[in-house]
Amino acid sequence: MAKRLIPSLNRILVEKIIPPSKTTSGILLPEKTTKLNSGKVVAVGPGARDRDGKLIPVSVKEGDTVLLPEYGGTEVKLGDKEYHLYRDDD
Repeated sequence: MAKRLIPSLNRILVEKIIPPSKTTSGILLPEKTTKLNSGKVVAVGPGARDRDGKLIPVSVKEGDTVLLPEYGGTEVKLGDKEYHLYRDDD
């Protein structure tokens, strides 16, 4: 089983952020807020190459918080955690 995943080209590996179900004061939040399309970037590929062979760097870096598309990406499981693999364009 793989313990580390390094994305290739212009791919980014994202761990979705799970919103809290209640606040610190104990107020329960409605279930409608459980669908949050944001995540934390865990790993980033080096970037894609253009027709001339020049490297086009990825626009995000590790640790950034990003908004995710509702559909798309590839689900990846490493151990007991779930990650999603997206292109930098997405």
